[in-house]
Amino acid sequence: MSELRTFYPPIEPYDTFHLPVGDGHEIYVEQSGNPEGKPVVFLHGGPGSGTSPNQRRVFDPERYRIVLLDQRMAGRSRPSAATTLDPGVWATNTTWHLVADIEAVREHLGIDRWQVFGGSWGSCLALAYAETHPERVTELVLRGIFTLRRRELAWTYERGHLEHVYPDLWAEFVAPVDPARRDEMQIAYHELLFDPDPAVHLPAAKAWSGFEARIITVQPDEEGYRKAVEDAQAVSFARIENHFFVNSGWLREGQLLDDAPRLADIPTVIVQGRLDMCTPARTAFELAERLPGADFVVVPDAGHAFSEPGNLDRLVRATDAFASR
Repeated sequence: MSELRTFYPPIEPYDTFHLPVGDGHEIYVEQSGNPEGKPVVFLHGGPGSGTSPNQRRVFDPERYRIVLLDQRMAGRSRPSAATTLDPGVWATNTTWHLVADIEAVREHLGIDRWQVFGGSWGSCLALAYAETHPERVTELVLRGIFTLRRRELAWTYERGHLEHVYPDLWAEFVAPVDPARRDEMQIAYHELLFDPDPAVHLPAAKAWSGFEARIITVQPDEEGYRKAVEDAQAVSFARIENHFFVNSGWLREGQLLDDAPRLADIPTVIVQGRLDMCTPARTAFELAERLPGADFVVVPDAGHAFSEPGNLDRLVRATDAFASR
């Protein structure tokens, strides 16, 4: 078997800026790699995680013009979900606002068409964007498929599912919630996370964000967990995720799978960890059924995180293969 592919060497952006997109939002955008290279946009997970330097490293910097953006209220975008409870700002942070933001970035940068790369929530957003603007997408690279259906959310955040796999972690997750509310975890958490009192929202945010950080890798990632439960990151991440989830992503149930045939002419790679406990493989199989022309790879020994060796190997191979198209 050939050696596993891994990250390209670290690189720094050659361009960073904040793009006003209306509604009081400014999103952080950066470009790295080759300014004359093949354009690609990386859509981060969460929603709410923000971008990180390693995400630049899934692409050959000599052949790609790499665009990363922090979605509304996440990462370095302004305002931050950690510091604002303004209802008007939150009401204008939806899947469809993010789709419009991606188009605004493309137009601002003068890019006609680009590759779209997304994992976890990023795969959900990538599907929403590509199904809305298929003429703007050269290829899709998707990982850890998530389409924000009710049963996908219930698997991770409601009783009767992951508590059987991670009983100890589940006990920590439910701890902030009144026992009488534990049959409606997402709604109960919404009330806690959006309480203005830090004594209420901070423990809830750390429990929510820490739980997800624990289940996304097969092997424990203590550094990832430590970052996930830092105060501002935990609050921002948990609030944005919960905001999207209690609103069903502003998607019709099953919408992204129903509309997937719109993508039939777009070269697509789907990478799914067999041991993914966050976005289980069933959804990836359902997407692959609707896109029979896609290159569908199930990595037998990988979980959810894109940085796990088997996932990363397949993703880098995909971007390398597409680099010359």
